[in-house]
Amino acid sequence: MKKWTSLVYLCVLFYGFLSYAQDNKVTQVKPAESKFSTSEKSIIERTSSFENHSTLMRVLKAANLDKVLGYKGRFTVFAPSNLAFEKLSKITIDNLNDPKNNKALRDILSYHIIAEKLSASTILKAMCRGNGTAKFTTMQGDKITATMNGIDIVLTDKSGNQAVIVTADSNQSNGIIHEIDTVFMPYKMF
Repeated sequence: MKKWTSLVYLCVLFYGFLSYAQDNKVTQVKPAESKFSTSEKSIIERTSSFENHSTLMRVLKAANLDKVLGYKGRFTVFAPSNLAFEKLSKITIDNLNDPKNNKALRDILSYHIIAEKLSASTILKAMCRGNGTAKFTTMQGDKITATMNGIDIVLTDKSGNQAVIVTADSNQSNGIIHEIDTVFMPYKMF
C-alpha cells in the first residue's frame, strides 16, 4: 500500500509542477528572460561562466570532455558544484588532478553526463512511469537511478552514492545542466 501511495504522491506532485509551470508561462511578459528558456551558449560555455563550477570546468578540460560538451547535440550534465568537490578527500582530489589518472577522471566525469536532454519534468515523468524510479544510461555506460525524497530528485550511482539536484533546468543550446550536491564516484578508484 505504501508503494502505491508514494507513486500517487509523485504523480500528483509532478502534475502540480506542470500546472504551475504552465500558469507561469501565461503570465510572463518576456519569455526569453525566463530561467527555463534556452541559452545561445553551449553547456561548456555556460559552465565556464558559473563561478560555482570552476572546479568542474577545470577537470572537464583535464579529461578533454570540454570538447565533447562544446559540440552540437543533446546532453544532460549533472554538474557537481565546487562545494560538491570539496566533500572529496584531499587524497582523492590529488589523485584526480594527477595526469596519470586521466582515464579514471574521464570515467568519473562521464558518469555525470547523459547523451540526451532530460529536463526535470522528463525525469519526473519517467519516475511516474517507473513506479517511483527511473534509470538513465550515462556516457560512461552505467545506469544512474532517479527517485524522489520529499520534493527533491535524488540520483543514485551503481555504488549507492547519492546526489540531490539542487538547481534544475539550465537550458543550453546543446542540452541541459542540473547542479548536484555530490560528485559521483561509481566505483572505488582512489
